[in-house]
Amino acid sequence: MSRPNLILLCCYLTLLFVLSNGEGMICADAAQEEAAWTELISSEGLSGWRPVEGDKTHDWQPAGSVKIDPNDDHRFIIEPGTRVLTNSKQDGITQNLLSETNFSDVEVHIEFILPAGSNSGVFFMALYELQVNDTYGKKELVFSDCGGFYARPVDGKWVGGVAPRVNVCKPPGEWQSFDVVFRAPRFDFEGNKMENARFIKVMHNGVLIHENVEMEGPNSAHLKIPEAPEGPLMLQGDHGPVAYRNIRIRRIKLEELQ
Repeated sequence: MSRPNLILLCCYLTLLFVLSNGEGMICADAAQEEAAWTELISSEGLSGWRPVEGDKTHDWQPAGSVKIDPNDDHRFIIEPGTRVLTNSKQDGITQNLLSETNFSDVEVHIEFILPAGSNSGVFFMALYELQVNDTYGKKELVFSDCGGFYARPVDGKWVGGVAPRVNVCKPPGEWQSFDVVFRAPRFDFEGNKMENARFIKVMHNGVLIHENVEMEGPNSAHLKIPEAPEGPLMLQGDHGPVAYRNIRIRRIKLEELQ
């Protein structure tokens, strides 16, 4: 090999070494960070969460587990511990709970449990509600049933609600799950909304109940904030006892999943 070619080969090998041990590693770490899951309910109880009205009291608390009260199937008995968040200290009528971190495009796993007749909801960006409701065994489904997207009132009428495709709600007292891929609304540089938020996929207890559902605006009972590129997760606490656990979330670039 001629000397000039040897020099070029050495330069090329040196460049590969730098990329693989320097900037290349940074890119790999960034990819891993993007794919990392975050546990939103930890052993530190309410850490990472705050009530909507921080200057007022609320009944959310950590628990080890909950179970239906044998003397009243509309209530929970709370067992001490952590890793579960519940609003059921009294009657399950308290403030909503917000994550302290804002999110945009996300993939989320959520587990919840309800006593008989109770109702809650998970609001993506505190605006777009995925309904949590005891609708076990119901045949004719509407937007307010478990897994539905709640409608919003416009000029005295309900607009935009979407019922789940099927009812896979479990009986009261059993843990259930949602697995969600959510796409945040898109805005231009001047803050004008260019695309609506969209639920790309929702699985309820492992069954597909929604696919590519567009949110034309916030649902009823949303937090009174404008639509934005990012927002918190909100757990509804003012419609009855509920408990949540294993809420895992990861930021994604949604285009990579389409």
